[in-house]
Amino acid sequence: MNECVLVTGGTGFVARWCIVSLLEGGYHVRATLRDLAKADAVRRSIAAVSDATDRLSFARADLTGNDGWAEAMEGCTYVLHVASPLGGIPGGGRDAYVMPAREGTLRVLSAAVDAGVRRVVMTSAAATTRPPLDSGLASDETRWADPDDPQFDNYRVSKILAERAAWKFMEGKATEFATVLPGAVFGPVLSSENLGSVKIIGDLVGGRPRFLPRLGFWVVDVRDLADLHVTAMTAPEAAGERFLAAGDFQWMEEIAATLRLGLGVDGRKVPTRRLPTALVRLLAPLSADLKPLAPLLGRKFALSSDKARRLLGFAPRPVNATILDCARSLIAAGGR
Repeated sequence: MNECVLVTGGTGFVARWCIVSLLEGGYHVRATLRDLAKADAVRRSIAAVSDATDRLSFARADLTGNDGWAEAMEGCTYVLHVASPLGGIPGGGRDAYVMPAREGTLRVLSAAVDAGVRRVVMTSAAATTRPPLDSGLASDETRWADPDDPQFDNYRVSKILAERAAWKFMEGKATEFATVLPGAVFGPVLSSENLGSVKIIGDLVGGRPRFLPRLGFWVVDVRDLADLHVTAMTAPEAAGERFLAAGDFQWMEEIAATLRLGLGVDGRKVPTRRLPTALVRLLAPLSADLKPLAPLLGRKFALSSDKARRLLGFAPRPVNATILDCARSLIAAGGR
C-alpha cells in the first residue's frame, strides 16, 4: 500500500495510537510536530507496539501558523486531524481557547483542500452533541450543543465552535469530511506527555482526590478510537457524517473500585470514599479543576454510539479492561 496519511499533532495520546493503527493497516504515515526534535521520541514510543516505523515520517507544522502545512500535505491521500490546542492564554477568556482551535482547524482543512486530499477525518468531542442537561434529551449526532450553555468550560466551547466552523468551511468542497466525537479517552499510554483525560486515572492511582466527587464519564478506549478514525477515513458511508465514540458510562467511584480490585498492591492508594455533592458544589468555585465540572455533578446524561456501531462496526472493548490497561501503562511509564 503506497497511500500516505497525514496525522496532525503526532505527540498526542490519541494521535500516537492513530499512527499505530495506520501503520498496522499498511499505510505510510506522516505526522506533524511543532518541534522536530521530538520525532525520535515519538518514533521510539510507536516502535514499542509496532514494527512498521520505517513507514513513519515527520513534518514540522504548527496549528498557529501557515508555515509547513502545504509541504506536510504533499502526496497525502488522507488526513486525520487529531491535534487541538489544549489551553488558552492565562486570563485570556473564551477567545483564548476558541481562536486557536477554530483557526488551526481551518488552516489544516484549507491546506488539505488545496492539496486535493481525498478525505479528512477530524477529532472533535462528544460534548459537541450534548443538549441542555435538564432537557431529558440524549446526545446523538443530529444535535449541536449550545456554546453559550454554562455547562461548558472554555475548552469544550472551543471544540463546539471549531467543529461548527469546519463543517461550514467544507460545504461544497471536493475533499470529503467526517468527524469523530469521543467521550473520555482512556487506555494504555505510549508516552507520559499530553495525557489529556488519562490524568484522571493517574490521579486516582496516586490517591487523588482523597474523596470522590459524584462525577461520571462515557469512556472510550484509545485503541478503539484510533481504529474508528481509520475506518471513518475510508468507509464510503462515513463521508459527510459525524460519529459519537463511547462505550460504557462509569461513575468515578466505579472506576476507583475497578482500580483497587484489579491493581492489587498498586491500587492501595486509590480513594474509596465519596465526597457529598452539596459540599463539592460549595467548593467548586474555589477550585480551577472542579469549577468546570460542577454542572455535571450527579448527572448521567444519555448518549448513543449506535450510528458508529451500525455503519462502521464500532465495537468498544469492556470498560474495565480499558481502565486497568490505562493504569498499568501509567504505572510502567511513571505517569501516576
